[in-house]
Amino acid sequence: MAITQSPYVLYADAQGQVFEDETLYAAGRTGWYVDPIPEADWIELPEGGTLYNLPGRAPLGVDVETGEVRPSSKGFAVAAFVPPAHTGLYLAAYEQLPGAEVLPLFCYTAVGWRNGKFYVPAVRIEQDIRQEASGYDEAMIRKGVDELRAAYPHNRLVEHLACNCALTYTCPAARNFFLGRWECPVPVSPACNANCVGCISLLPEEEPITASHDRLDFKPTAQEIVEYTVPHLESAPFPIISFGQGCEGEPLLMWETIREAILEIRKFTSKGSININTNGSKPDAVEALCKAGLNSIRVSTNSAQEAWYTPYYRPNNYAFEDIVESLKIVNRYGGWTSINYFVFPGMTDHPAEYEALRRLIRETGLKMIQWRNFNIDPDWYLGRLNIADTGDPIGVKRLMALIKEEFPHIQYGYFNPPMERIRGNFERDFAGGRLGV
Repeated sequence: MAITQSPYVLYADAQGQVFEDETLYAAGRTGWYVDPIPEADWIELPEGGTLYNLPGRAPLGVDVETGEVRPSSKGFAVAAFVPPAHTGLYLAAYEQLPGAEVLPLFCYTAVGWRNGKFYVPAVRIEQDIRQEASGYDEAMIRKGVDELRAAYPHNRLVEHLACNCALTYTCPAARNFFLGRWECPVPVSPACNANCVGCISLLPEEEPITASHDRLDFKPTAQEIVEYTVPHLESAPFPIISFGQGCEGEPLLMWETIREAILEIRKFTSKGSININTNGSKPDAVEALCKAGLNSIRVSTNSAQEAWYTPYYRPNNYAFEDIVESLKIVNRYGGWTSINYFVFPGMTDHPAEYEALRRLIRETGLKMIQWRNFNIDPDWYLGRLNIADTGDPIGVKRLMALIKEEFPHIQYGYFNPPMERIRGNFERDFAGGRLGV
């Protein structure tokens, strides 16, 4: 639900309590710049959203009397985490103070307060309900964990997904697996061939932040993969299995194991979709997996431009052209192609990025864009990419509209689609309430 008047700036005191400053309307950041946010872009903070206080940062807002952008003197800035299926349109606006530490690896969407409610500038980009906060019953998750650990007592992957992912880090995909539904995660690789600035599973000790969780520390066998994924594909509603998760490195480094697993899985079941989330760095491996039966690929990228991609991913022994080629290969084999597109307002909607995204869609036959919120400190990211001026952005919402207008076949979303959606039945089934909740 949108509002008809801008919400007020939020600030946090030293104890983390949040208050509104009624002398300032909440503003939004795009790149290095701060602007008012159109009233039509505000929605109520969705269920599952949370607030962060930002130490060492003063809130910036629009003065309710003069219309000028100025800082609040009342406390620290506040940002919002918008839950999965939603894409933020503006970052939290703040003035970084001397000595401020780099922020942890979360997204920092603008947020405000009006008429007793929190509001964020965001859109719901995905109708799939698979990671709705209300859909998780903790007792049922623990019951599922106990049952599957007992069913597969020697399977290291099931143990990893249970103890690390579902119970410690509350990973939504792992929790869904133990609830017997939808997308099943299959982490496979403890190593990576990129050195991402904002890697969520492994960062060098000299970096000013730490990874948000621990990385997989073993190489699973194809037998371990097949053992628990075949029953999931056979019994889960709208089933998918996905190689490549946030708790691992690059799955294509384990492509031989993945190929063996796919071939074995398809001996037992033809149901569901087999997907890989990857950096797309090894086109030959991607082709081998397509021949084995891979159905879809999601390639992660912060940009459609090599000039912005390389300084963030810092790839080892591959180049941006390789990820483009991997998308082309899957398209040639009739597979589903997505990009996991890290949305950073002011950069994602930069005119040069818009043109590069258009080229990528045309060259690869891309079928889907997953508009994902970028989990990174905005100042740190722009500094690491040496971006001194982000210029005049198009606007994230307008960018989405322009791409859809030119490429009406492109699907938008936040999650890997099940085979039913790929075949065109998902929206009908969603509307009919048949998603197996």
